[in-house]
Amino acid sequence: MKSASYFKLLVPAIILSFSCHRKVNVDLKTYCNPLNISYRFALDSPSRREAADPMVLLFKGTYYLFASKSGGYWYSDDLLQWNFIESNSIPTEEYAPTTIGIGDTIYFLASSATKSTIYKTSDPMSGKWTVARDSLPFPVWDPAFFMDDDNRLYLYWGCSNANPIYGIELDYKKNFDLIGRPVALFSSHQEKYGWENQGDYNELVSRSPWIEGAWMNKHKGKYYLQYASPGTEFKSYSDGVYVSEKPLGPFTLAGNNPFSSKPEGFIAGAGHGGTFADKYGNYWHIATITISVKHMFERRIALFPTFFDNDGEMYAATAYSDYPLLVQQKKISSPAALFPGWMLLSYGKNVTVSSSVDTLPGKFATDENIRTYWASKSANTDEWIIIDMEKPSNVYAIQINFAEHNTRIFGRNDSIYYQYLIESSSDGNSWNVLADKTGNTLDTPHDYLVLKQPLRCRFLKLTAFHVPDGHVAISDFRVFGKGTGNKPDAVNKFIVNRNNNDKRIAEISWNKVPEATGYTIRYGIDKNKLYLHYQVYTDTSVVIRNLNAGLKYYFTIESFNENGITKSKIINMAE
Repeated sequence: MKSASYFKLLVPAIILSFSCHRKVNVDLKTYCNPLNISYRFALDSPSRREAADPMVLLFKGTYYLFASKSGGYWYSDDLLQWNFIESNSIPTEEYAPTTIGIGDTIYFLASSATKSTIYKTSDPMSGKWTVARDSLPFPVWDPAFFMDDDNRLYLYWGCSNANPIYGIELDYKKNFDLIGRPVALFSSHQEKYGWENQGDYNELVSRSPWIEGAWMNKHKGKYYLQYASPGTEFKSYSDGVYVSEKPLGPFTLAGNNPFSSKPEGFIAGAGHGGTFADKYGNYWHIATITISVKHMFERRIALFPTFFDNDGEMYAATAYSDYPLLVQQKKISSPAALFPGWMLLSYGKNVTVSSSVDTLPGKFATDENIRTYWASKSANTDEWIIIDMEKPSNVYAIQINFAEHNTRIFGRNDSIYYQYLIESSSDGNSWNVLADKTGNTLDTPHDYLVLKQPLRCRFLKLTAFHVPDGHVAISDFRVFGKGTGNKPDAVNKFIVNRNNNDKRIAEISWNKVPEATGYTIRYGIDKNKLYLHYQVYTDTSVVIRNLNAGLKYYFTIESFNENGITKSKIINMAE
């Protein structure tokens, strides 16, 4: 066993640019979802990557990221660069691990249908753990530790389409003995809460949702018990939250729900996660996003800024969260402080490729859909792809999202890395090297490259030199920066129709805005708290099915393009 195998990942790489439009130093600490960590290939067929059900523990000034089915865990000093630690002394093949730091020790517990064992370590960097308690009196699935301000420890768990979320107090000073009996805290109410209905669009109303992934935070004296629904394979996978004055309830559903959701965009899904405070007191929600094409458990991880407003409403800022986001080294108060203003330049742009599988054409590399990808016809590593952005634009960052096509990889090995060259051009004929990754030996499946200075160019070309196995495949070649034109006009009129037969559903429609690339519908239960969102590109109508039937909602629509975002002054209410 390699007790500590380190892979430097999610690096906001600083690369030299050529033919710069202007000398502007882009010295910003940014990242781009999905996180660029070494998602392990599953041990069973079909060959695919997987990581899910994440949580982050801040322990002695270092962040530790644990996720299902990963063969170990990661650490980071800044939430940007993550390093992998391999471990065979904890059950890393089990789902939904939870950890808690008590004194100089971290305690670990993962899901089990037969025996729940608690492990401990005082040296997490070593990857070595020992047994703290051989077994709890009964097994738990999707566990979550929570330490209250009074140093009383609680355990929450549950993963079922029939049973509730449970909680109990543990005595960690007496070998984690149970204190009292398990308390049933809440169950599904899909007849009222649209976000609990299964399906990518919450359309499968006849199926019972999975209520799972409990997580607890305390903020200003209130307890926020979070949970996931309706199922990990759906775009609608999200996290809801209940609130109480006591750690074991009674709990009341919060007004803003689901507090973490991302139903559309390049990445979709924002469920079964964990909320944590960083070194500066800023909150983050790390959660599961879905691909679920090769297998329902083909998943990735995303990190969302999270806030509590003045009324104690909890919300994850998931709008534009698959665009570059800042990690500020200071306390911030709103999502606006984390958005650098870099827009997507590559959506729907023309693509030329060296070859392609007939059913996986080049256009899939710019369609903003992680579930589709371009794959080269052969397994040769001299395949290439060119994006024509149609006009010169100022490029600030690039994200290369590699996919797996005809791979036969299971687990981890030393050949899992990508080598490639990115070149830029103004005319499509003369090329300059932009990023030389031909010597890379790190596993960077969602490689994110930040230019030291913005680059004015029209064409970008990626040539592959090494892929771990199978064909060269890219789910999206994403380019971020600033266009050279104007923002779109505002949406000046739209209609909201709440379904009278099912108040969980609303249909929103509007007229197309010239020069708009897409639209972001923002909505919520207060006109000053439009924390939920739904993003579309070419559509001018959408059906939203994740509403609470008992509440009225307010809606507005932003238009956006490569030059920025235009807010509408119109807010419509639907009862």
